[in-house]
Amino acid sequence: MELGLQQNLILSQQLVMTPQLQQAIKLLQLSRLELAEMIQQEIEQNPALEEAGPDEISDRKMSDLDNEPIAPEKDIRVKEITIEEKVRSDTDWESYINEYNSTGKLYIESENKDAPNYEAFTTEKKTLEDHLQWQLRLYGFSELEEKIGHMIIGNLNRDGYLCSDIEEIAHACNSDITLAEKVLSILQTFDPPGVCARNLCETLLIQVKQLGIDNPIITSIIRHHLKNLENRNSKKIAKALKISIDEVRAAVKIIQYLEPKPGRAFSTDEPAYITPDIFVYKFGDDYKIVMNDDGLPKLRINRFYKNAITDGRKISKDTKNYLNEKMQSASWLIKSIQQRQKTIYLVMESILKFQREFFDKGIAYLKPLILKDIAEDIEMHESTISRVTTNKYAYTPQGLFELKYFFNSSIERTGGESMASASVKDKIKILIENEDPENPLSDDKIAVILQDSDLRIARRTVAKYRKVLNILPSNKRKQL
Repeated sequence: MELGLQQNLILSQQLVMTPQLQQAIKLLQLSRLELAEMIQQEIEQNPALEEAGPDEISDRKMSDLDNEPIAPEKDIRVKEITIEEKVRSDTDWESYINEYNSTGKLYIESENKDAPNYEAFTTEKKTLEDHLQWQLRLYGFSELEEKIGHMIIGNLNRDGYLCSDIEEIAHACNSDITLAEKVLSILQTFDPPGVCARNLCETLLIQVKQLGIDNPIITSIIRHHLKNLENRNSKKIAKALKISIDEVRAAVKIIQYLEPKPGRAFSTDEPAYITPDIFVYKFGDDYKIVMNDDGLPKLRINRFYKNAITDGRKISKDTKNYLNEKMQSASWLIKSIQQRQKTIYLVMESILKFQREFFDKGIAYLKPLILKDIAEDIEMHESTISRVTTNKYAYTPQGLFELKYFFNSSIERTGGESMASASVKDKIKILIENEDPENPLSDDKIAVILQDSDLRIARRTVAKYRKVLNILPSNKRKQL
C-alpha cells in the first residue's frame, strides 16, 4: 500500500456560527440582571460604546419638532437690558451703609459636601459564630478551654449543630476528652437554646432542660420515639410508653414548639427579589404588554470615534481598523439587544393569545401549551423560544410568573378539553388545604376525587405532583 499526500475537492454544506450570531443567541438566554452586568462590561471594554444620556433623548424630540410648520413671526420688540456704568447721584448712601452694617442675624451659606448620610446606615447582621464567640469571651475560660471553645464554634453548621467529633477537637487542641466534653456542655447552655448539639435528639433535650420541664413522657418520646413522632403514629407511642393517647398529644404539643434548628435565627441568607422583564396590564377588555427597560443602559456609538473616521481625518491604518472593529462590535451589540427585546415581546404576545382565559380568570383556566405552539405562531425555532423563556419573568394581573410557567403538559379529561398540569397541581393543593387534619387524604383518595371531576389521573401522578409541591404524604400530615 502506497502512502502519500493527495488533494481532493469536496463540495459540502455546513452551518457556521459567526461571533455576532453567537452573541445574539447568548443574549437571549441571559436574565435581566445578567444582561445589565454584561452591558456594563462591554461599556468598560469597548471605547466606541457608551451610555446615551438624557440630552440625546431631548435632541431626538427636538429633531421631530423641526419638521413641524413654523408659525409666522409676530412683531415683538425686546428691550435690551444694560448695566448702568455711571453712579446715580440720588442714591442715599447713609441708609445703604447703615442697613448693611447692622448687627442683625447673620446668614452664612455653607458649602454642600458629599458627607455620609447617617440615616442610611444599618447595623451589620450578627452571625451565629459572632454571637457565640461573644458569650465565650465573657464566660471566663482558661486559655486552653477558650481554645477548645473556639474550635467547637468553628465546627458548627448553619443550623447550630456540631459537625465534628469531640475526640477530633480534643486531639487538635492537645487536650483530653474529659475537658473537651466539659467545655462542650457549657457551650450547650449558651444562647440560642439547643446550640452545639450533635443531633436532633440532643438539641431537643437541651431545650427541654433549659425550659425547666421535668416530664418523663416528653423525655422518653424525644429519646426513643422521634421516628414514630415523625410518622404521626400516636397509637404506637402510647402503647410503648403504656400511656393514653391524650397524654401523648399533650406531650407532643410541647415538643412541637421546640426549635429543631437553633441556628436558624442567625441565618444570613438574604431574600432574592425578582424584577420582571415584562408587565402585562389590563385596559378594559384588552391587555397591554410593556417591556421593563428600567435599569438597562441605553446604548449608542461614541460620536467622537464615529466622527474621527467619517470626517476623513488622517489616522493610521491600524488605528482605523481598530476603530472600525470596535464600532462594528458596538453596533452588533445594540442590534442584538433590540432583537432580544423584540423577541421577548413577540413570545409574550403569543402566550397571551393562547392563555387568554388564564389572564382573565386565574390558574384553574391554564391550558396545555408546548414550545412548538409558540414557535409555529411567531415562526421561530423551538430552541429560540426555550432560550427566551428561561429566567424571564412577567408581572400579570394574576401575579408574577416565569415565562416557563405557561408551558404545561396536558391531563386528559373525559368528555371535555384537556387540562394543564399546573391547574391539576393547584387542584391537589386546594384539596389538601381543605382536608380533615385528623384524617388526611391519601394519594389514592385524591386520584379518585379528581377522576370524579372527569380527570384521567393515576395515583403515581398525584404522588409526583404532591412531591413537586413539597407536600408531605398523608401519614405525616396527620395531626395527633
